[in-house]
Amino acid sequence: MIDTQPNLEVALLQNAARAGFVLSGPFTGPGGRVFAGDLLARAAEGQIFLCDAAGRKLLGGREICLLPDAAAGAFFTVRDVAIGIGFHWQRTQEQSFCGALKLSATQEDAFHVINVVGLEEYLASVISSEMAAGAPLEFLKAQAVTARSWLWAMRERKKAPRTAQIRTDDEIAVWQDVNDHEGFDVCADDHCQRYQGITRIVSENVARTIDATRGVFLVHAGEICDARYYKCCGGRTDVFSTAWEDRSFPYLQSVADGETPHPPVLTEAEAADWLAASPSACCNTRDKELLARILPAFDQETPHFYRWQVSYAREELEDLLKRKSGFDFGELRHLIALERGPSGRIRRLKIVGSKKTLVVGRELEIRRWLSESHLYSSAFVVAAEHDASGGVRRFTLHGGGWGHGVGLCQIGAAVMAAKGFKAEEILAHYFCGAKLRKLY
Repeated sequence: MIDTQPNLEVALLQNAARAGFVLSGPFTGPGGRVFAGDLLARAAEGQIFLCDAAGRKLLGGREICLLPDAAAGAFFTVRDVAIGIGFHWQRTQEQSFCGALKLSATQEDAFHVINVVGLEEYLASVISSEMAAGAPLEFLKAQAVTARSWLWAMRERKKAPRTAQIRTDDEIAVWQDVNDHEGFDVCADDHCQRYQGITRIVSENVARTIDATRGVFLVHAGEICDARYYKCCGGRTDVFSTAWEDRSFPYLQSVADGETPHPPVLTEAEAADWLAASPSACCNTRDKELLARILPAFDQETPHFYRWQVSYAREELEDLLKRKSGFDFGELRHLIALERGPSGRIRRLKIVGSKKTLVVGRELEIRRWLSESHLYSSAFVVAAEHDASGGVRRFTLHGGGWGHGVGLCQIGAAVMAAKGFKAEEILAHYFCGAKLRKLY
């Protein structure tokens, strides 16, 4: 367990060749030397060189750590930070951070840019980056406890690495795991948790959230829960094994998102009915004012998240699959869902072509193969249009939900909070049987 707040190492940039910074206030480096203002770091010959605005080298080394003058309120800004990497909302931002700035060489010509920061300070940014800081207080509390619990469980998982892929001649299954990261605890993007700095913390509710939940974790059977979350379940949450390895957690069960009981999706006919309909659920909201309160601006660019549609000409999808998977399927004939989770998300998808037939999983890998960035989710059914000769002319995916669907549905939880539910009730709904426990 844990009895005191730890520090975290959060990678803001990974394997960068160069990076620009602004130190707002004094930072102390190696040998007690004090730095401030505009700086540039670049990698060469296995070293990192820190330079001033004119390009003059100030110091070098395999690792450089700059400590802020806390009394002076010093913070640093990183230019051109990529967010939403690989997703449809990818872009760059300028971001500012409290805590120490650490540069760590990884290759002859690359280094990580790492922020060393306390867990609670980190979470203040996470809950303001994942969703808007002006979201309802009880939702922010639920998000903070969930994020804090996931983070600690992730650190424990890193101690016992597990296989994150299965490859045979007929099937490929790949899933993302935090064990992909070496040299730091978490990244600052959607692969782990969004951490976009102090500029996102613009609400008094954020400070109230951290004060109210400091050191509080979700616990089950004496262990901190591996609490997952995402944007929108699409009406029903899913189970761990749909997105990751074959494991089951009692607190990560499939539940209906709202007061109306929707049964699990068990057959292809049920999946078709489920995704063609728009059943009532907390995350099925059209309240634009509420969505503007709870979603960051770039997430509001995705208005159709509960039910959505993507359509490809056959040749377009053939080219996309070849580029994203590395396999030439030839003339594409069928996309067949072999296995779904209870939310309707596909765990195993069979791709049938004239040259190759292959099964792909898990949830995220399916989303990657079938989109230039990522599909919103793998909860979809396929409709094929045929030409006069019987060949497929177009594939249309009718889908629902946004994200992997396991654990806390952020939009659903925010809507519950807006309806008056307390954080404890929200967490009890999404994490069955888990208890809240203050550990520091």
